[in-house]
Amino acid sequence: MRSQVPFPKRVLELYTYTAEQGLSREEWQTVLTGEYCRYLEGRCDKIRKSQPKITIGSCTAGFKGSPVMICPHRFLQRRQIFMDALHLLRNHTPGNQLHVVSEIAIPGGSVDYFVTSVSRGEVRDYVALEIQTLDTTGTVWPARQQFLEALQINQTQGEPMGGKQSYGMNWKMTAKTILVQLHHKLKTLELLGKNMVLVFQDVFFHYVTAEFSTSGLRDATPGDSAHFHVYSLNQEGSGAFSIELAERRSTTAAGIEQMLGMQRSADLPEEMLLARIQAKISDATLLRI
Repeated sequence: MRSQVPFPKRVLELYTYTAEQGLSREEWQTVLTGEYCRYLEGRCDKIRKSQPKITIGSCTAGFKGSPVMICPHRFLQRRQIFMDALHLLRNHTPGNQLHVVSEIAIPGGSVDYFVTSVSRGEVRDYVALEIQTLDTTGTVWPARQQFLEALQINQTQGEPMGGKQSYGMNWKMTAKTILVQLHHKLKTLELLGKNMVLVFQDVFFHYVTAEFSTSGLRDATPGDSAHFHVYSLNQEGSGAFSIELAERRSTTAAGIEQMLGMQRSADLPEEMLLARIQAKISDATLLRI
């Protein structure tokens, strides 16, 4: 692993590759043409609002010396976040299949993923999982173009290279939004006796703990309904980045009520939730190592 020197304020990872990995100009041209995201296992879905046929491809950007993940799909590397949540499947039995099902609606909005234990086509247990990366302010497009310019890559997408616009990180609004959503979704899952995992990067989690009253957080306890899995992003000797689980904390809905509260009912019959999850179970959702 490389020493953690301060990272410059620029795009650090584009379409899952870094400048330090030593790709040739021809290889970079192939990356740009393919627009393929290895974490999503498909075409990048970060689209320019002004040019919807063009993908942005920026996974990670430098900010205040740290590499900051700005795309939630970046957390899907090696499917590690799902493996790290398996211990919360209290009713999982060896021999059951493991599935990852996305975008299931519950009161308060959709849950990003449900990690499920399935036997003979029926869901036996599940844990909800939400991913939260930092939203940027401004635009990263000029930084993306400058990234390519520094590599001397010729490309014609969008406006010319360079540009004076800069990007920032929307720490406060991102944190408040996710905590509001978490509170309401958690109330529903707590009524069902189930767990939710919120996946953070360490730089964002440190901001949350510094700015909000998080005295209710404690070392991860299986009986708690809300689990915070905090990941670091490290640059390996090859120049590629990899995620690593750095910290686990937990609390309950009551532990975040001192910060936030919501009006809408969180009640959801478990039969309805199971039906929504089970309707999406297929060979495509099977968790493969």
